[in-house]
Amino acid sequence: MERVQMTREEPLDTENIGYMPKSLGPYRLLRLLGRGGMSEVFLATRYGASGFAKEFALKTLPFSQSMDEHLTRSLIEEARLGAQLSHRNLVQIYDLGVEQGMYYLCMEYVAGCDLKRSLQKGPFPAPFALMIASEIALALDYMHRACDRDGRKMGLIHRDISPSNILLSHEGEVKLADFGLMKATKLSDVTWGRFRKGTMAYMSPEQITGETLSPQSDQFGLGVVLYECLTGRRPFEAEAPAELLKKITSDDEPVLEGVSEDVRALLAQMLRKVPSERVSCMREVYMRLRALQQRDGVACVYDFADYVRGS
Repeated sequence: MERVQMTREEPLDTENIGYMPKSLGPYRLLRLLGRGGMSEVFLATRYGASGFAKEFALKTLPFSQSMDEHLTRSLIEEARLGAQLSHRNLVQIYDLGVEQGMYYLCMEYVAGCDLKRSLQKGPFPAPFALMIASEIALALDYMHRACDRDGRKMGLIHRDISPSNILLSHEGEVKLADFGLMKATKLSDVTWGRFRKGTMAYMSPEQITGETLSPQSDQFGLGVVLYECLTGRRPFEAEAPAELLKKITSDDEPVLEGVSEDVRALLAQMLRKVPSERVSCMREVYMRLRALQQRDGVACVYDFADYVRGS
């Protein structure tokens, strides 16, 4: 989702976003944070007794699509699955409500920017890039291993690892957001494969061709993100979508220039076309990233926070 940066003082622009009430349930809407093709996210405040007030992010369907049964089911599924997850590198989901037939999802508000916006000023210093990737690897390792309330493994895959879904806070936190495509592997992939949701340049070959996905599919997306953070370029680039798809799914391995030999070795394995040839699990990815950080210098969170504030 494209996240729009607006000042806190800017009022809610209902003329440009379509009809929206001033409040949803107990939450008062303050301003638009971002808009995508299938959702809108607003900054909102919930007030309580004795002057209590807390800010949240509310995700809704655009008014023109608020009665769409498929999108509504997707939002409910996102809430149901996301509510069972709790990790410092995941945007937390707190509540699902409905107001006059309009469903809304209450999430943690992260003051900062998304990685897509930060990359507009160029690649990150290597310590910061490795820090971002290692934090997202932690989040994905937790997600892939997550169990439900009965202790059964959920088999979750995020399916949309891209810079617009990675949030960088002004305090130096790194959080993975947008669980709209997240789904348990035991559930059917047919609908998702048909619509080819997700950001195309970061999709794995098996996601593009509609094959069964695995945790290694998320690993491929993280590899693309890490290479872009280090170099400012993606390993697969093309002018036309059809050409891009061909590059991702072809047997030719990407040329990974502008990175150290050790980083190149890790990236090359994360970006293998065959899932079984990638790194065995996200925990191993994290451990290898940590080893690279120890060698190249661990990023200071305060320095990283200053860098984010300058984005």
